[in-house]
Amino acid sequence: MSNTASVGYKSSPSPTATVLVGWVLESPGRGTLSLICTCLFTIFFCTWVVIHPRVYKRRFVGAAHKLALFLKTIIAPECVAVEGLQEWSQAKRVVKECAEYTGGRLKLVHAFYIGMLALRYRTPRGERVLWPNQYIWLLEQGLIDWKDHADWGLSEETIRDKSNADSVVKLAALCQVSWFVAQSIMRAVHSLPLSQLETMTLSYIPLFIVTYFFWWLKPKDVKTSSIVGLPDMLPDQKLAFESMAVSSSFDDEGIGRQDSLWTIWYLTPRLFEKEVEDKALQQSKTFQGARRLQRARPLADAKFLQRADPNSKAEIEVGENMDEGHNDLWLTPKPNEIVVSHWDPEVYRSKIWPAICLFGASFGALHLISWNAVFPTFIERWLWRAAALTSTSSLLIFMHFKKVVFRWGGPLTMISLLTPALYLISRIVIVGGVIAAFRASDPAIYDTYVVSTYWVHVL
Repeated sequence: MSNTASVGYKSSPSPTATVLVGWVLESPGRGTLSLICTCLFTIFFCTWVVIHPRVYKRRFVGAAHKLALFLKTIIAPECVAVEGLQEWSQAKRVVKECAEYTGGRLKLVHAFYIGMLALRYRTPRGERVLWPNQYIWLLEQGLIDWKDHADWGLSEETIRDKSNADSVVKLAALCQVSWFVAQSIMRAVHSLPLSQLETMTLSYIPLFIVTYFFWWLKPKDVKTSSIVGLPDMLPDQKLAFESMAVSSSFDDEGIGRQDSLWTIWYLTPRLFEKEVEDKALQQSKTFQGARRLQRARPLADAKFLQRADPNSKAEIEVGENMDEGHNDLWLTPKPNEIVVSHWDPEVYRSKIWPAICLFGASFGALHLISWNAVFPTFIERWLWRAAALTSTSSLLIFMHFKKVVFRWGGPLTMISLLTPALYLISRIVIVGGVIAAFRASDPAIYDTYVVSTYWVHVL
């Protein structure tokens, strides 16, 4: 077998290599407009394909949520990748816990469907979300049977029919990404530089791939939820069932900000957050009971002394007031926390943690490809370098906090809240650097290569 390859270069008319160029018209090489359009199309098209929004009752709110998810992916693709990872982890857990009651017939696609708030049940006021832990509980209690899952809209055929995932669009996105990566590699092979915009586009691709892996079986763009009727339950069972609700923000009973535009920015609440909350509440109740018992004995002793010595009355009144005040303090409800991030315990520091950190750092690290790229000024070059390093390091530090809450909790609080702020600042600097670079760019970024390969038959 023999082959012949000829490689040539086409370049747009440009000044000498020492002179930077601004806007370049389309030519036998490539121009500024085609370069920008190619990169933005790759970013926006792949982002739109990769996002899998949850189900909302109102179409307008659902569309707004998808747009919010799109913007979050553009601004911080690592966050959406982590969201996909934790939803995938939860879906696997639901499958495992339901296996005993479904004969292993509940699969990831069912678990994803339930987890994306697609099951709802009627109430006198409207509708409520049926959360995965509630569904598991109904199975455990024998109140529902898997053989009736089709009546609940949980047959695979029904779910896939509701899903608007298009195989042709998926294939087109895969081809676009593959072509862009291959083109970038070929430019490097032929010693042709990448523009800063191309570097940023490449940085998205690993996170697009990993997010799509986690959401591969998740139904996409489901417009309507499955409305189910709950089985008859005893009062205690009904109370236990309702107490398992992870959140009421996505219910539709006309209360507060339920199912409102505010919820489009929320992450989908996860089961482990509810478990952590319930555990903390139980520990608080246990602690309060222990404290009351601890303070009851000295008070009883004081009352005994009062009967023996009337002069001890004032001390007893102070003691009683202190005891009441103490109880009031511990019974005061804890204010709602503003949670910035919270890792699933099954994912945090797990066996795949090194891979999670690697992908988490990839977005900022890949911007370092343009470390020696030509920038309009010396300051802009070092701003780019500093922003890329800050983006990488700040996110890695932020990822190692299991839970970040917006309140003071010691010196580490400052670090946990400062790192995402630094990350956002670095992203702004990078995007600004990409835009500013086109005013004075290396003319070599517009040079192209042509490879012609002729395969001859095998003799």
